[in-house]
Parts: sequence; C-alpha cells; structure tokens
Amino acid sequence: MGEISGRGGIRVRRVYEPPEPADGARVLVDRLWPRGMAKADAPFDEWCKEAAPSSELRRWYGHEAERFAGFVERYRQELAGDAAQRALGRLRELAADGPLTLLTATKEVSASHAAVLAEVLGEEA
Repeated sequence: MGEISGRGGIRVRRVYEPPEPADGARVLVDRLWPRGMAKADAPFDEWCKEAAPSSELRRWYGHEAERFAGFVERYRQELAGDAAQRALGRLRELAADGPLTLLTATKEVSASHAAVLAEVLGEEA
C-alpha cells in the first residue's frame, strides 16, 4: 500500500506509514513538514527538502493527473540546479551505503515528486 520500489534499493513510501526493517535510511523529501506529525516523533533519519520541487511547481501541478508529464519535465529541470544537485549528492551517498527510502506525505506516491526522484537516482544505479 502506498509504496513503490525502484532500482538500486531505492523505495518510495508515505511518511505516515510505520518504518520497516527493509527501509534502510529514511529521508523525507517534501519541502513542507507533514501535517499532523510532531517533529519529536519524526519517523525518518533526515529531511532533504532541497530535493523537493519548488513551491511554484508544486502548486502548478496540484496532483492533477493530466499535468503529471509536464510536472516530471519541469521537476527534472529543477533538479539540475545547484541546491538540488547537492541534495541529490547526499541521497546518492545514502543509497550507496544501503537501502534508501524516500518519504513523502503525498497520497499517491506513484504520481509524486518522490517517485520521479527515485527514478532519477535509479538511472545512475
């Protein structure tokens, strides 16, 4: 439920799902803090908000299925920026050390930025 697995041991799951032993390093990749989650109870190791799409792109996409292809294209362009490249470097380091789970609050993980991010990281695996 709400999980996808990519190449190179990279998974995408909802941040609200309980941790599993196979998760490895758990990294929140949303720009905004998950609703209803206390920071003291955060079930992840790191917060890598620089890997998330810009607020403008996120609002434009609005999780409308017909905009997903355009979202992917625009998000991949944003990932070429300096801050995003540093974030991708950190995620690559974590993935090289073992399983990596990218976490998002998005309900539909297969049509989320986290899924695109896992795909980008998997292309290099």
